Amino acid sequence: MTTMFSRHKVEDYKNWKRVYDEISNVRKQKGVTADHVYRDTNDPNYVIVTHQFNNKSAASDFANSDDLKAAMQRAGVQGKPEFWFGENQ
Repeated sequence: MTTMFSRHKVEDYKNWKRVYDEISNVRKQKGVTADHVYRDTNDPNYVIVTHQFNNKSAASDFANSDDLKAAMQRAGVQGKPEFWFGENQ
């Protein structure tokens, strides 16, 4: 199993979360099997998200998808998000 971690600043968390919830079907279609949302304790407009996939290929495809890019733009993501991947051992 591969976990994709992402961290990014958002203009407004409530708006970001609304858009995130709206694309739940897209996440499932792209292979997300589980997800978690965290907020930075020092700045609640920094969001840390984990998405789990069956393999790294699906995770990479999701990270580079036009659907995710469009949703991030609508959600008010500021700057370039950070993505990194980990394998369960």
